[in-house]
Amino acid sequence: MGNYDESLPVVTGTVVNNSTKEDESDFSGKGEKQTPKCRDPIFALLLYINVAAIAAVVGVYGVDGGTSDAGDTDEDTTIEGFEGYIYVAIATGAFGLLFSALSLMVLMRIPQILIKTSLIMTVVLSGVWAAIAFAAGNLVGGIIGAIIFALSCCYAYSVWSRIPFATANLVTACKAVSSNCGITIAAYFFAALSFAWSVLWSVAIVAVQDRTTTCVEDENGIEVCESINTGFLFLLFLSFFFTQQVIQNTLHVSVAGVVGTWWFSPDDNGCCSSAVTGSMIRSLTTSFGSICFGSLIVAIIQALRQLANQMRQQDDGILLCLAECILSCLESIVEYFNKWAYVYVGIYGYSYLEAGKNVMILFKNRGWEAIIADDLVSRTLFLLSLVVGGVAGGVGAAAANFTDWFDGIEGNTSAISFL
Repeated sequence: MGNYDESLPVVTGTVVNNSTKEDESDFSGKGEKQTPKCRDPIFALLLYINVAAIAAVVGVYGVDGGTSDAGDTDEDTTIEGFEGYIYVAIATGAFGLLFSALSLMVLMRIPQILIKTSLIMTVVLSGVWAAIAFAAGNLVGGIIGAIIFALSCCYAYSVWSRIPFATANLVTACKAVSSNCGITIAAYFFAALSFAWSVLWSVAIVAVQDRTTTCVEDENGIEVCESINTGFLFLLFLSFFFTQQVIQNTLHVSVAGVVGTWWFSPDDNGCCSSAVTGSMIRSLTTSFGSICFGSLIVAIIQALRQLANQMRQQDDGILLCLAECILSCLESIVEYFNKWAYVYVGIYGYSYLEAGKNVMILFKNRGWEAIIADDLVSRTLFLLSLVVGGVAGGVGAAAANFTDWFDGIEGNTSAISFL
C-alpha cells in the first residue's frame, strides 16, 4: 500500500475544491444514493436471451463442426503448427501481467512526470509526422501534420496548469484500486470470460455460415461461397458486441463502485473487502439491467458499422464510406458518454437514463474540467499500455528467434509473435 509518493495528494471522504458556497449550490450534477432495486430489467433479460440463443446454435449446429473425415494426420499437423503460437501467447501473457504490475508501481511513484511525458509525446509525434511527410514530398500530409502539431501545442499549453489536478485524480484512483486488489482479480476473470464468449460466438457464426450458405466451383475449379444473409449477419454482430460490451461495462461499473465506496470508507479495504464484494454484487444484480441498456445502444452502432465495413469490401462506394465514418464517430461519442454514466450507476445505483441526465448536468456545469482531467489520465494510461505491449511483444519475438517452438514453420514468425 505504500508504493506511492507520499507528497502527492490522495483525497478521501470529501470533495476538495476552490468553489464558493454559491458555486457549489449551483452544481446539481452530484448524485444521491438510490434505493436498491433492479433497474432496467428488460435489457438484462435481452442479454440472457442473446447468450442462450448463441449457446443453442452452438449446441444444435456447432457440434458437427469438430467432426471431420480428413483423418488424424491433418489434425495433428494443424495442432503442431499452432503449438508455437500457443507457447508464445502464454509467455507474453505472463510477462504482460508482470510488466502491468510494475507499470502500476511506476505510475504510483511518478504520476505527474508520466502525464507530462504523454502530453509532450503527442506534440513531438505530430511534429515528427509533419517533418517526415514534408521530407517525403507529401505536401498534403505535411500540411495536415503541421496543423495537428500546432493544435497539439496549443492544447498542451492550455491544459498544462491542469496537470496537478489530473495527477491527484490518477493517484487517488490508483490508491483506491491497490487498496482493494480483489477488483484486479475480477478484471482477469472478465478478460477470460470475454475470451470464452469470443470462442463460443466464433463457433456459432461458423455453424450459421455452414447451414445458410452454399459453395460452388467456378470455371477455374476454385470454390466460391456466398456470404451470410445480411439480416443474420447483423444479428450475429449485434449478439457479439452486445455481450462484449456488457462484460467490459460490468467491470467498469464495479471499479466505479469500489472507488466510490473507498472514497467514503478508506479504512475498509483488502482483497475481498466490502467495497469489492458489494460493488460486484450490485453490478451483477440491481445495476445489471442498466449496464445492459447502455451496452445495447453501443452494440447496435457497432453492428451497423461492422455491417457497413463488410458491404464496403464488396462495393467500396462513397456512401458506405461516409456511413462507416459517421457510425464510427457516433460510436466514440456514445462510448465516452457511457463511461461517465456508468460511474453514476456504479456509485449511486441510478438507472441508465437517470445516470445520463446527471452526466449532462455534470458536463453543463463542470464539463471542461472533467473532460481535460480524463483526457490527461487516458493519455498516460495509453502510454503505459504501449510500453507494456511493446515489451511483451518483444518477449514474443525473442521467443520466436531463440527457441525451437517454430522449427519447420514458414513465414515471419517473429513479427506474428510480436503482434
